[in-house]
Amino acid sequence: MSQSENALPLIVDQHAVRKALPHLDVRGVLAQMFRALGSDMAVQPPQTLTLFPQGAGDFITYQGVMAEAKVFGAKLSPYIVTKATPIITAWTALMSMETGQPLMLCDSGQLTIERTPRATALAVEQLAADAASRLAIIGAGAVGQAHLRHLVSVRPWQSIRVFSPELADDTAKRAQLAALDERISICGRIEDCVADADVVALCTSSGTPVLHENMLGKPALITSISTNVANAHEIPPAWLPNMDVYCDYRRTTPASAGEMKLASELHDWRAEAVQGDLAELMCGEAIKPSYQKHAFFRSIGLGLEDVAIAYELFKYLAGQARMQ
Repeated sequence: MSQSENALPLIVDQHAVRKALPHLDVRGVLAQMFRALGSDMAVQPPQTLTLFPQGAGDFITYQGVMAEAKVFGAKLSPYIVTKATPIITAWTALMSMETGQPLMLCDSGQLTIERTPRATALAVEQLAADAASRLAIIGAGAVGQAHLRHLVSVRPWQSIRVFSPELADDTAKRAQLAALDERISICGRIEDCVADADVVALCTSSGTPVLHENMLGKPALITSISTNVANAHEIPPAWLPNMDVYCDYRRTTPASAGEMKLASELHDWRAEAVQGDLAELMCGEAIKPSYQKHAFFRSIGLGLEDVAIAYELFKYLAGQARMQ
């Protein structure tokens, strides 16, 4: 933080966020937030995409209101086109519903990396078959590794398989991942990773499908986070009419998720076909998958998740300041 301990708003950089993260109850915060959303004690507007002029990139605004905490806020996440790798950042502004004054501006890049797989883990807790024993994770970047950390304890997995093309020539990283748990194995082909999986967590930045016909040997739960590339989708949109479909929030996700938009335009799928969202699941109001066919959980990331975890960070930092 760059201000004195009594000054608001707090300006919280990436270093301070990393230092605080081990002290934050991310699962508890998100579980409570989704229950609040399901009981009309929180508001989640649709995210908005704003394009920069002349193809220079865009930014997504994620908003949310938490009534019980009396806070609201927004995360701004730009995608800036450069001659090299695009620049992607994220900052969350947290404000008071009581005073209208800003409480905190924080770098939310690391917070996003943590809350994204934690939401996936909540979905797996709710949706995976009781007997699910084989987990497959596709992607080994920062978000993929965070999914691995958060999903490893969700079920008593017999096997945990990981695939990413970047691991083929990275012996050190393969060893690092395999050392996290004795059940983890690194696969050289995606087909071997997902063939008999009960849960497949897609954690890539791909804008086009990474799963294809005949890769999966039985009905499985597939989770997807995708990326902010326009209409990005990690599974073929044509699959949706033949799946039990879930999402993080039914009122906003179908209008933003690439495979849902394309399935609606091209494959006669409708948003009304969503079986349930995380708010309904956490409140016990959604039908669970039949596993007569694949189940699909799609997360786009909610502003409420960002507001909830930012508020947890704010409370922790404010408490630390009071003790000094």
